[in-house]
Amino acid sequence: MDLAQDREILDEFLVETSTNLSQLDLDLVELEQRPDDGELMNRIFRTIHTVKGTCGFLGLSGMEQISHVGENVLNRLRNRELRLNPMLVSLILDLVDALRVESASLQTTSKESGNGWEDLVARLKQAESMPATAAGPEVAESLAVLSTNQKPAAPPAPEAPDTTIRIDVGLADKLVNLVGELVLVRNQMLESGGESQARQRLNLITSELQESVMKTRMQPVSVVWNKLPRVVRDLGAQLGKQIQLVQEGSETEMDRGVIEAIRDPLTHIVRNSCDHGLERPEVRRERGKPEAGTLRLKAYQESGQVVIEVADDGAGINGEKVRNKALEKGLVTPQQVAVMSERQLQELVFLPGFSTADTVSSISGRGVGMDVVRRNIQRIGGSIELASQTGAGTLLRIRIPLTLAIIPGLLVTAGGQRFVIPQASLVDLVRASGAQVPKVMQWVDDNPVFRRNGRLWPLLFLKQVLGMEACDAGWCPEVLTAAFVEAKGRRFGLVVDAVQSMREIVVKPLGRKARGLNVYAGATILDDGNVALILDIAGLAQKAALECVEAPPEETQARGAGEGAARRTMLLVEAGEYKVLSTEPARLGGELPAIVVSHGAMRAALVVDRIRDIRSAGFSAERQVNHPAIECSAVFDGQVCDVLDLKSILEERKAAR
Repeated sequence: MDLAQDREILDEFLVETSTNLSQLDLDLVELEQRPDDGELMNRIFRTIHTVKGTCGFLGLSGMEQISHVGENVLNRLRNRELRLNPMLVSLILDLVDALRVESASLQTTSKESGNGWEDLVARLKQAESMPATAAGPEVAESLAVLSTNQKPAAPPAPEAPDTTIRIDVGLADKLVNLVGELVLVRNQMLESGGESQARQRLNLITSELQESVMKTRMQPVSVVWNKLPRVVRDLGAQLGKQIQLVQEGSETEMDRGVIEAIRDPLTHIVRNSCDHGLERPEVRRERGKPEAGTLRLKAYQESGQVVIEVADDGAGINGEKVRNKALEKGLVTPQQVAVMSERQLQELVFLPGFSTADTVSSISGRGVGMDVVRRNIQRIGGSIELASQTGAGTLLRIRIPLTLAIIPGLLVTAGGQRFVIPQASLVDLVRASGAQVPKVMQWVDDNPVFRRNGRLWPLLFLKQVLGMEACDAGWCPEVLTAAFVEAKGRRFGLVVDAVQSMREIVVKPLGRKARGLNVYAGATILDDGNVALILDIAGLAQKAALECVEAPPEETQARGAGEGAARRTMLLVEAGEYKVLSTEPARLGGELPAIVVSHGAMRAALVVDRIRDIRSAGFSAERQVNHPAIECSAVFDGQVCDVLDLKSILEERKAAR
């Protein structure tokens, strides 16, 4: 069969094989822990058998041969003719790697690599021909000798990239139905000249369609995590360490683009934890710890973001050792480290060129790693935090957006231009005017600060950092509008000219010439056709050399709740692209999504797109809006919302009658 001529069949085979190989990695690592699990052994055998049969059907002789010999070894294992041991598991994993290399070759060239895999076949046949009475150690010793004499010199090639997404049939049916309704509404608008009812229906369908399409790109984080047990297993064997991997929240979903972006950074963090964090068994025993170290992965959603935690119970990060290494490599000066806290010393591991390894190995020691990890995470609008205790372990917490395609953002203006602050970075909004400004805004050593809750918070003028306009020391605006934002776990105030509204924006990548500007994370096209740049909060702080205020670790309120803000119960609804809050008692009315509101003797039903929830949360950072129907905008429960002035709405309705 000419696979180059029938790409559809080849692509289907590659998708199926990629899934099978990933499952084999998981099953083999699990089998090593439970060698007497007959059901698991049979599942592994059936998977290899399926791969072999499909390869034979497609005429892939090389893949069929190594799969056939591997199948023979697995058959003897499941018949209890051989005893499973780590060396045999490694041998079968080598077979999986070989199949992965061939899959990558098929992906790029539509042909097998041409590698005969003579060494691998020889080792598999050696295991297959062992006498039935051979004990596990004898098999391991024989294979070890053969491996030393004959063993994929070059490392295996990367596996074939996953170019497909599998979605639920019910979701696909919903998409088809929504598109059908969209066509009907379009025809209705064309015929009727655009009646308001048709426009409202069009808006609702578009919102549902957008939400459904986004779901097609959502995948569980297990897509990445499923490859890590094999990584941990191989590193443990290579380093002589016992490592137990625990995963929590593997069903947490995020956009496929985000998953691909964090794949390499997450793998690097796990490798670092295995190499630098967890101690060898004898060292752990001396320190009163279990010989097997624990590496824990945890994922969950929080405030519109996905949080991934990687924690180990190893040696932790020794601040003194980090300081000495940084000084030795010339990455910092003695004057700088003299005033650093323990946490600041630990964060030196993110400096380019930093490594605590005494020797360079195939795993680490070259000083290329954690700086790239942080840069790649920040590139997708995420952040990474580090917390470590010497002797107890290290925790790395990654915060990343749910999706890269469409994100909620706050539209602001500065210097006559419009910019977007990603909601994931937004903590609070503050507005002061007149005599209030000198009370809350001060200058310390020619740097503006904001006095808030007994603390001084750094202020950054957006116009100044972008080179639009200089701000003289001591100057105070008549009206101060500041968005308090968070970058790398630290907060500062970003001063803008005005705040417009919260929008769901479609993120567009910057052009090639603008990608070096680290103050921008992308761009978006606004309703009027103009372009607004999306701000990179971490990049702004870095450009301004800003020493940010660290978010208090004891903070227990949700982000955006507002420190010290009074809690209020509000009805959260959606109308178009806006989120609005009802400040009056409300109840559902009729078949349409609506809230029945009243003021005195006046009563009306407000039709909305969707009624989301009744929430009680901190309500702060009010901003006046020049609109008779809106009382103000505010940060409520971590979101920027417009608060309806129901009294004005009802009075206007009464006057219109």
